[in-house]
Amino acid sequence: MKKTSLIVWALALGACSTQKEIVDIPIIFDEQRVELTKEYLFNRYKLEQDTPEITPKMVVLHWTAIPSLKKSFEAFNRSTLPNWRPDLVNVSGLNVSSHFLVDQDGTIYRLMPETTMARHTIGLNHCAIGIENVGGTEGLPLTKKQLRSNIYLVNYLASKYDIDYVIGHQEYTLFEGHPLWLEVDDGYRTEKTDPGMDFVEKVRNATKKFNFKPVPTKK
Repeated sequence: MKKTSLIVWALALGACSTQKEIVDIPIIFDEQRVELTKEYLFNRYKLEQDTPEITPKMVVLHWTAIPSLKKSFEAFNRSTLPNWRPDLVNVSGLNVSSHFLVDQDGTIYRLMPETTMARHTIGLNHCAIGIENVGGTEGLPLTKKQLRSNIYLVNYLASKYDIDYVIGHQEYTLFEGHPLWLEVDDGYRTEKTDPGMDFVEKVRNATKKFNFKPVPTKK
């Protein structure tokens, strides 16, 4: 084999060793979910759109606190929230979801298109791609394989979109008052601790070549 061919072969092997497969397992995204997503964009963010498309500016890391891939997928799959009552005023029935779901073994699943809005982070869904990680409880902590897959995904997404921020879900309220923050209801907040700052910082440190902007601090 010629030297040039050997180099090409070696480079190909190196690429294969770092390349991860993204497995598509789409959640239900029927007409009802489309309409509820557009309603959410308008009611929560005053964004009137013909489609539920977003322009990604950040990646938000999460954990599901659910003990299995199957149950995590099922939690996101249906179009409406469990026990949703459409007669309730000013409450969206749109189910929670995320663009990606990472299993404990590091396998990456894409649940929906990257530029379609998912409901995963208050105030920021209109510009955020969500990555959910199976587990996160004391009995089922996040794994090193999940960490590596999150790093891979952030590299993949930041190379594809103009991503300014990578944050953990627990940091989302730091964006109140930021130009990206569009939530109209000052009383609509939930307290989050996922996926833990150690996990987030490791992802950010491993992807610092993208020079992401620092997360805002509370004044």
